[in-house]
Amino acid sequence: MKSFDYPGSANTQLLFLLLSSILLGLAACHGPSSGDSGGEQNDKYMYTNHLIHENSPYLLQHAHNPVNWYPWGDEALEKAKKENKMLIISIGYAACHWCHVMEHESFEDTTVARIMNEHFVAIKVDREERPDVDDVYMTACHLSSQGSCGWPLNAFALPDGRPVWAGTYFPKDKWIEILEYFAKEYKENPEKMKEFADQLTQSIRQIDQLPVLEKQDIQRKDLDEVARKFMQSIDPKYGGRKSNGNKFPMPNNYEFLLRYHALSGNAEAGKLAFNTLDRMRLGGIYDQIGGGFARYSTDPLWHVPHFEKMLYDNGQLVSLYAEAYRLSKDDKWARVIRETLDFIAREMTSPEGGFYSSLDADSEGEEGKFYVWTKAEIDSLIQDEALNKLFCDFYGVTAQGNWEHGKNVLLAKEDEEAFAKRNKMSTEELLQHLAKAKKILFEARSQRIRPGLDNKILTSWNALMLQGYIDAYKALGEENYRQAALKNAAFLTQNMLQKDGHLLRNYKDGKAKIDAFLDDYALLAQAFMSLYEITFDEQWLYKAKGLLEYAKEHFSDPDNPLYYYTSNASQTLIARKKETSDNVIPSSNSILARDFDRIHQFLYLPEFATEAHAMLQVMWPQIKASDQPTFFSNWLQAALEHAWQPYEVAILGPQAPEMALELQRNFLPSAVVLAGTDEGSLEMLKDRLVDGANMIYVCQNGVCKLPVNELEKALELMSY
Repeated sequence: MKSFDYPGSANTQLLFLLLSSILLGLAACHGPSSGDSGGEQNDKYMYTNHLIHENSPYLLQHAHNPVNWYPWGDEALEKAKKENKMLIISIGYAACHWCHVMEHESFEDTTVARIMNEHFVAIKVDREERPDVDDVYMTACHLSSQGSCGWPLNAFALPDGRPVWAGTYFPKDKWIEILEYFAKEYKENPEKMKEFADQLTQSIRQIDQLPVLEKQDIQRKDLDEVARKFMQSIDPKYGGRKSNGNKFPMPNNYEFLLRYHALSGNAEAGKLAFNTLDRMRLGGIYDQIGGGFARYSTDPLWHVPHFEKMLYDNGQLVSLYAEAYRLSKDDKWARVIRETLDFIAREMTSPEGGFYSSLDADSEGEEGKFYVWTKAEIDSLIQDEALNKLFCDFYGVTAQGNWEHGKNVLLAKEDEEAFAKRNKMSTEELLQHLAKAKKILFEARSQRIRPGLDNKILTSWNALMLQGYIDAYKALGEENYRQAALKNAAFLTQNMLQKDGHLLRNYKDGKAKIDAFLDDYALLAQAFMSLYEITFDEQWLYKAKGLLEYAKEHFSDPDNPLYYYTSNASQTLIARKKETSDNVIPSSNSILARDFDRIHQFLYLPEFATEAHAMLQVMWPQIKASDQPTFFSNWLQAALEHAWQPYEVAILGPQAPEMALELQRNFLPSAVVLAGTDEGSLEMLKDRLVDGANMIYVCQNGVCKLPVNELEKALELMSY
């Protein structure tokens, strides 16, 4: 998470520093310390709270805590106001390891629960269901704690929801001290608490406000300077952002570098991106046996992962590796695509075609237990001595282990080609041997107790995985990927898209609920436009247009081109925030800006293009001035599309769909592709059909070059 500087007055800053200093010794911890582990889980459910009626797996994990949890909603807020109690708003998600730790240590403990129930109204929030709530109180954490914030997130607020202070994980004894501090302060000094809340809430409301300045042309030289700073933040040896600790994949960062490399010819950008992709696929962050990526690495070498697997990471990483394959045609990227999608199909896909949210880091109460191996286990399973030695050498397996307690995380120190050469065999031979050994371990691992599955289905995350399947099909042409994409799109259309044009966010147990947020609209519109490019079914373009029109009507700000994260038809929080920084998932505003440009290319809607340009103009001064441009990687892709005019490629004729798909096997960093055997209803295809002939029109901003009938000539016209 990014850190924010508190923008308030000097007096207000002193108030926050005072409170922070009181709590500093109690907080600022991301891992457990030794001490009381709290009460033990009671399998007979001695307690049941208000979460029992929810369907979020994370909330249901807490439904039998002795803490009298409420879900976020009017009932809890009204109770707090009626009883004049502070709120505890505790936010996490089902795959969160430290959320489980804090639950076991504190929320299952009757002593802790007694304090919480007597002095507070306690609310549990699934951040994946309610990212709007999470954003408000995460911002409060950054402002008030002046330190690193994460999950579980624990915020203290007035009965009306205005936050006073927020922190993250706390061991039981520290948590009790914090509870007692706030219970005492609210009783004895309520005005001080209200003053903190007033100042903090005002700061939360102001933090997203960006001024509308005079328009600036986006020059390639400016992009070159931003890209230079961007590349300086990338680790040239191990890939990823430079770090002494955790490393996150950040797929959009490397998508930008690949596109900048292709458009500008900058070799260093491509080298940094490809190296990162290689380091990740060979590292422990990648599941070498079953495919798919863990959420992040706990070290700067991609060695030991935090073992949870998130849908949003894997969807974007499939797209990223598909882009790399289309650019280089290197089979190692294709292997990652296939293995990851095998994992998604096997473990993360519902019978109806929706995609589940995550797999837990823990199984049997132990982080990573499902994924790691002792040397003795491998010896007992791979009994062919030569195969065993080859496998253990390649993946660094030793009797001492390369992790804790003699366990091994499988990872490779060098790539397949180098290892094969050193061992005097071909790369193909090595891959065959490794596949044989991995099959043995995969079958054995399948008998282990599996990590917990969060089986809720989220619109925005499904859109990312839908995009991943589409990009995989563009790269590899495997029909089962297109069919999976179509099945998911049908599921989302039938269950999440309502008759009046609005979306719902969450689906589970046959029910869809919670008004969708801006990222749901923006990401689904993006995926639907991409789905058109592999089906040439116009309905997907018009569905995307409908989503964008709904967003314009319900999420826009009349005083600023940037859009709110929440709809004007949804529940009002203490702040209506905007999402502008590109993080692991790009910001909803940057996705929307690129959507507006893209729908204009498909359907010729100049008003959408004007809107996109206005959004980028608001952000551009901040992007140019930033010392951390990696937090604007998707905005930078929008800037690339302004600095290098995108192409529209229209193909008509008897073989037009097949030719269009073949064209898209190539890396097209800024192009949309339209095709039809007839002219259909799209403006770009009108009056361009020639009987019996296949014609390719390469255009920019609606102005077309002379048509050609060969793909190679079309690619030459696009200067890629």
